[in-house]
Amino acid sequence: MAFGIRRQELIEWKEKVQKGEIAFLTHYWYDERFPQYTTVTKVGCSDIEKLAAWGEKYGLCREWIHERNLFPHFDLLGEKQIMILRQEGLFDHLKRFRLASKGEGER
Repeated sequence: MAFGIRRQELIEWKEKVQKGEIAFLTHYWYDERFPQYTTVTKVGCSDIEKLAAWGEKYGLCREWIHERNLFPHFDLLGEKQIMILRQEGLFDHLKRFRLASKGEGER
């Protein structure tokens, strides 16, 4: 279940994914299988090869791509999520969802 995102953000993420762009969507999230995590970042792209190559840079396996409908994506959780958001320069995601330690996430 997703929380903390606006409809327009979801629409923009879907549009980018369908255009073959690498797109990021972070939101609050609850899944009883992963009670230790409160957020997830979905990194999507309709071009599976492009998405797999992007994921490979971060040690993500192609098999981890969720190939659902028109929106294939990786789900990023925990330390890997934080590390990738930092490396991608998405400090606004870190700050908004309180993923960065004090002083981090602001540049």
